[in-house]
Amino acid sequence: MARTAFASVRAMSDSATGTETPPTATATDAHPRFAEALDALGLRVEVRAFPEATRTAAQAAAALGCDLAQIVKSLVFAADGAPVLVLMDGASRVDVDRVRAELGAAEVTRADAALVRETTGYAIGGVPPFGHRTRTPVLADRGLLAHTTVWAAAGTPHTVFPLDPQTLIAHAGGTLVDVREQTS
Repeated sequence: MARTAFASVRAMSDSATGTETPPTATATDAHPRFAEALDALGLRVEVRAFPEATRTAAQAAAALGCDLAQIVKSLVFAADGAPVLVLMDGASRVDVDRVRAELGAAEVTRADAALVRETTGYAIGGVPPFGHRTRTPVLADRGLLAHTTVWAAAGTPHTVFPLDPQTLIAHAGGTLVDVREQTS
């Protein structure tokens, strides 16, 4: 099946700054499940591949040269043993008590690597906000809407893609909530 979701672009050097723009990923660089999800949704997005892993929000923001808050973390939790995905901006932390209250759960814990892979089909550090192996409830923190563009993992620890937050949340099937830790 042809992958139409990706455009291929050469790495270009910016002579004014001396920086190199990372190349856009090709279909073979992206996780096949994620490429299929993009195709099924009719989304054409720019997927960027990096030689070094961008497993953390800080690594992704540094590689892209964007604000940490523009990175979308796709985090899996277990609410009374059932997986739930929380989409949070890269500069914030999830308040587990708020997640518990939103879900009406007795207990919410961080999922281990095995549950993340079993639920999503992806490894920690590469979990995209949609295109998962199983349908999982999704909570999207309202803070994501503060940006015109956000960047999320594209199925591998080396790939990311941009999208406006409303479209990203809609395709993830997310419910808008306030689940970030409050800072003093």
